[in-house]
Formats: sequence, C-alpha cells, structure tokens
Amino acid sequence: MKIILAYSGGLDTSICIKWLQEHYMADVITLTLELGQGENDLREIERKAESLGAKKTYSLDCREEFVQHYINPAIMANALYEGRYPVATAITRPLIGKHLVRIAEKEGADAVAHGSTGKGNDQVRFEMTIRALSPDLKIIAPAREWDLTRDRAIEFAKTEGIPIPADINSPYSTDENLWGRSIEAGPLEDPMHQPDEDIYKWTDSVENSHNKPEYITIEFEHGIPVGLNSDRINGVELIKKLNDMGGKHGIGRIDMIEDRLVGIKSREIYECPAATIILGAHRDLERLTLTREEVLFKEIVDSMWARLAYFGQWHEPLLHDLNSFIAKTQESVSGTVRMKLYKGRAEIVGRESGNSLYDLGMATYDENDKFNHKLAEGFIRLWGLPSEIASRRRK
Repeated sequence: MKIILAYSGGLDTSICIKWLQEHYMADVITLTLELGQGENDLREIERKAESLGAKKTYSLDCREEFVQHYINPAIMANALYEGRYPVATAITRPLIGKHLVRIAEKEGADAVAHGSTGKGNDQVRFEMTIRALSPDLKIIAPAREWDLTRDRAIEFAKTEGIPIPADINSPYSTDENLWGRSIEAGPLEDPMHQPDEDIYKWTDSVENSHNKPEYITIEFEHGIPVGLNSDRINGVELIKKLNDMGGKHGIGRIDMIEDRLVGIKSREIYECPAATIILGAHRDLERLTLTREEVLFKEIVDSMWARLAYFGQWHEPLLHDLNSFIAKTQESVSGTVRMKLYKGRAEIVGRESGNSLYDLGMATYDENDKFNHKLAEGFIRLWGLPSEIASRRRK
C-alpha cells in the first residue's frame, strides 16, 4: 500500500509516518508545502521524514500560488469569519488537499493521510477538497482513528525513537502562514484568562509598540494590493512587509470565541497584521468606488464567502458563483489608500481612485455646492410616504 501524507515536520505528523507503516504496512510518501511558516526549512523537514522511514518526500514552495489563488480572493471578499477571523488557516487546507491529490495521482497511491484531530475544522477542510477532486481516493486520519492525545503521542514517540521537539511542554497549539498565525489550547481554554505575552510572535503589545506613528500607502488594482509606499511589489513580499510593519505597531491581535464547524465553541487567538491592514484598506476603497447598493449587497456576499471558506466548502458551486459576482464588483476597485499605523490601530486617513464616486461639488457645503437643495423636500415626502400612510391608518 502507498500513502501520501500531508507532513508538517511536527510531532503529530512525524508519529503518523510510523503509525501508517505499522498499521497499514504502507510505504509512506510525505508532502510538505511552504506557505509562509517562516522558520521551516523544507530540506530539513525532508531529511527528518526520510530518517523516520518515508520512502519518498515532496517539498513545494507554494507561497505565490497561495497568494494568487487563495489570499487574493479572500481580500476581494473582505473575508472575516464571524466578522473577525480572516480565515488564514482555513484557506490553506484546500491548497494542501489539492496537492495531496495531485501527488497521489502521480505516484499511483492508494490513499492520502492528514494529521487533523476528530474535533477540529481542518479534517473537514482537507477531506471535502480531496473528495471533490478524487472521490474514490481513500482518506486516512491517524489522529482520529487512534484518538491521539498529547501524552499518548509523546509515549509513542519515545518508544519509536521519534525526535521530540524542544517546545513539547508548551501547552499551546499553533499554526502559521503568510496570512496569519493562530494560537489555542492550554490556559487559553479558560475564556477569562488573559493571554500571556509570550504566546505572541508577530506582534508587540500596544504598550511596547512604536511610540511614533507610521504612515503608509497601499495601491490596489481591481481589488488586489499591488504596491506599498509607491513601490510595485509582489504579493508575497507585500504581505511579509506589512506583517512586520503592522506587528511593530501592535496591529492584528484577535481574541475571540469562535463557532467551530463541528458544533463547539472555542477560544482562539490570532495574529494577523497584514490581513488587518489590507482588509481595512480594501473595504474603504470599495466604499469610494462602489455604489451604495453594491456595498450593502456585497456585505451579505462577503459574509457568506467567509463562512463557506471557513467550513471547507472551497469546491461548493455557490462559492464559485459568489466569486463571479465579487470579480465583477472589483473591476472598479483600483486606487490608493493612505493609512496611519499606531498603537494597535490601522487607521484610514486618505483614499483616491480614478473610479471614485465621490463628487466634491455634491458633497461640499461651501459656495461651490452643486446640490439642488430644493429637490430635497419632494424627495423626503416621497421617501416617507409609505410610513406616513401607515401612521395615518394606525391613528
């Protein structure tokens, strides 16, 4: 039997290599994707997998693909699950699932495997993508089948001679990519516990952040950020720079009670400096370039888009339908947004666009006012007529 394993290099997926070999008598081939984890060395992860008995390893730098086909659509959709979480981890799973299927087809594998637990969202996201792309491909989830606990994982690792990470005693579970970093478990499971400062890696506290504000400009073309401070820059570098800049100003910390897909509530901590900055700028530019009705309706579409992405429904036809609508609205969302980064806030202080619907002659109150004030009286009477008639009936 041949199995393709989504491999991060951490303890849980390292255990999966040995477990799959023992329980399925399988040849295990690992797949690792670089999505902006930061400290991971792909070749080092490959060597670790090989030392644990992997028959073959694949390592792919998918950062450009991640930005172009997953982050950019999320930006255009102003994607915030439950109004706060920018679906950072959620949108990596369909990308990893896609490559699992591709490698499985290339290698003629019998199955694919992932390290997700039975109470999380990621198992759903992985498996919905895999089944959408290859319905007959067998899926194995060792942690779910084995009901793996941290203590059991450590015991198994010691028995099998699997290297145990230096941070094994940390009570926290973390995940990171270009678009954000998540922290959960341990003391955070108490909703009243204030997070300890040492859980944060990307952001300074507001108290310790820069004491001087920093002004930046972000340029958008058709809803996509393409420039920073008047310099054209590719998406990967732009996001990396904004993560660094925003983090120094304490921007992007999120502490929320989140409704998981599996039906339970969880306390989640996120660090998303670049996402916070970019999504704020993008929403503001939309308000400058889209009509009132487009903005109001798109809020409904954006909320549904984020929910579908969070729930792992990347291949749901409705998501593609929403993408078509969103893409149409973004034709006019081009321009520049100026922001002030300071003490935990990314404040919009200016915006401009060749597609702006802002008319100074209509908006001004000075002598250049072009608005016909006399039309307002009739407009108000007609606008309020249904309410007026209903009020008369009640009386």
